[in-house]
Amino acid sequence: MFLIMAVGYLIKCTGLMDRSDVFKINKVSFHVFLPCMLFYSIYTSDISGSIRPSLMAYAILSVLIIYLISWIFINHTEPDIGLRSVSIQGLFRSNYVIMGIPIAIALLGKENIGAVSVMVGIVVPLYNVLAVICLEHYNGRKTSLKDHFIPILKNPLIISSAIGILFLVLKVRLPYSLDAMVSGLGDIAAPLQLFLLGVFFDFKGMKKFIRQLITVNTGKLIIFPAVFLTVAYLLGFRQADFVSLMGIYAAPTAINSFTMAQQMGGNEDLAGSIVVSTTAVSILTMFLWILIFKTLGAY
Repeated sequence: MFLIMAVGYLIKCTGLMDRSDVFKINKVSFHVFLPCMLFYSIYTSDISGSIRPSLMAYAILSVLIIYLISWIFINHTEPDIGLRSVSIQGLFRSNYVIMGIPIAIALLGKENIGAVSVMVGIVVPLYNVLAVICLEHYNGRKTSLKDHFIPILKNPLIISSAIGILFLVLKVRLPYSLDAMVSGLGDIAAPLQLFLLGVFFDFKGMKKFIRQLITVNTGKLIIFPAVFLTVAYLLGFRQADFVSLMGIYAAPTAINSFTMAQQMGGNEDLAGSIVVSTTAVSILTMFLWILIFKTLGAY
């Protein structure tokens, strides 16, 4: 992930692309590639024998608690209103699909990640809904309650997640050619987002937001994993169940938080810096969390 971002940064340095190119490509990604990725991740989830109500309840409740804590904390500590939505999103939203699933496969094997796949259909739509609510609330436009929810319902990521859940529950299968097309478009999303983030990234911007970055990295990668993984361990979650939760709490901030911030009036400079910094720091922190709970016998 970090190396792909580095390629994007090098491309910018050569002059082949600049920051102005990112906006148009990001708009396409926001409306085409990311929705396809989210739909396909949910649509292809293997739910046979992997639905565990207690695990799902803990995941949903913990994400909501993290969201609420992040909102209250940032609302009281961040004086710049324009930076609040992005900081909140940086704290609660994890890169579950792109980081959580590969780590689960590495730890458990591809045949043992049913619970992890099912969690995609739960946490990804939840992340998207909460992120849209947050970004709409702080985008500077005075709107009614009705006006808040209309953009949420029209958001491509919300729509694609809802369709994915519907197809999964009803067991609707796409024709082979259509399935391959959606899969191919979705496969573009993750590397493209990383590449564009590298093009957009500016080291000066990271220095400008040093206080916010320290806050988000500390909360996202150290405090929240320490609390919620420990509670999960004490509650008896083990093996695939525990690893699926590790993807929620210990993974870096989601890449598409940068795209959403840029498309919905958030501060894209801070959003990009959060994704880059949490991805870099998580190389160390995720290793430590995996080591600690492996030693404790969680999986």
